[in-house]
Amino acid sequence: QLQASGGGLVQAGGSLRLSCTVSGFPLEHYAIGWFRQAPGKEREGVSCISSSGDAATYVDAVKGRFTISKDLDKETVYLQMNSLKPEDTAIYFCGRDNPWYGNDWSRCDGAGIDNWGQGTQVTVSS
Repeated sequence: QLQASGGGLVQAGGSLRLSCTVSGFPLEHYAIGWFRQAPGKEREGVSCISSSGDAATYVDAVKGRFTISKDLDKETVYLQMNSLKPEDTAIYFCGRDNPWYGNDWSRCDGAGIDNWGQGTQVTVSS
């Protein structure tokens, strides 16, 4: 199970930290991704992190502003979002990548996700 939290309303230029807390499986065995879906748009991968937490990928739109990290002790994956822009407004989801699907987690395209958390709304006002 994955539980996402930390969304909210923030002004442009502000920061939020999203948390994805997992239970029922060992976090160190799975890559985890953050995805978002804005109204009228398709879901897109924002950032994904490897099972060990030593590698990560980011969509170009958030590079230099967002940072993904893993705390294995707390069984939580974080997405630190800085310099937020109105176009970051979306529902954010975390998902577990299933390594047995044979998908390359670093593509961060959602194809290997077998378990989704509920979304958390992020709204950035201009």
